[in-house]
Amino acid sequence: MNPVSTNAVTTNLPTPKRALAIAAHPDDIEFECGGTLAKWAAEGCVVNHLICTDGSKGTWDANADTVALVGIRQEEQREAARRLGATGEVFFLGAVDGELTADLDMRGEVARIIRMTQPDVVFGHDPWKRWRLHPDHRNAGFLAVEGIVAARDPFFFPEHGLERHRPDALLLFESEEPNHVEDVTGFTEPKVASLLAHESQFETTMVITDNPSDETAAFHARELDQMRTMAEGQPFEFGEAFHAITDL
Repeated sequence: MNPVSTNAVTTNLPTPKRALAIAAHPDDIEFECGGTLAKWAAEGCVVNHLICTDGSKGTWDANADTVALVGIRQEEQREAARRLGATGEVFFLGAVDGELTADLDMRGEVARIIRMTQPDVVFGHDPWKRWRLHPDHRNAGFLAVEGIVAARDPFFFPEHGLERHRPDALLLFESEEPNHVEDVTGFTEPKVASLLAHESQFETTMVITDNPSDETAAFHARELDQMRTMAEGQPFEFGEAFHAITDL
């Protein structure tokens, strides 16, 4: 990943009272904003997770029991949240992995959870990233954006029976045009620990297979290198980069 341009870049939002991270699959949140969530949780923020799919295709084993994998990935996600220090809820929408759509029903579910959790800051995939291959990431990004619009206005989904809610900021991860960096110096270890909770993903996303000790150390080093790159040009060592939208 390239360093973030220092032109018109903001850093370090005030710690919110509540945050909601929305992602396509278990482990996406930890990869993209785990350090920021760990920092905010340590400062008293109530951190909630929303996972849109069941993660049932997250294996290269053609003979895997995918029903069992769904349960495994949910438990791994809950443990990852615990390792970040998150004190909020972990929600699962349960769409079939690879088949997530940004339709009206799913938008309503995301809006409902935004209204329930009342986040000051929402995280999500940047749905406008060019040449994105995985449809779940794109659609989860659109659900985060569109869910915010629906949650803030009174005539969207009145059947929820919940007070409407407008967050203060949306931080889009995986963005090609990041304009905001959070200092995660001091919170790299909880981030890596939370990622290592996703043991079912060691082969597919972390290259931890044949020599776990050495490969885990290599994975740890890669994550630190990426966070250093995101912090280049900033007065701190490690960062996570986002495209921030504050006019919601």
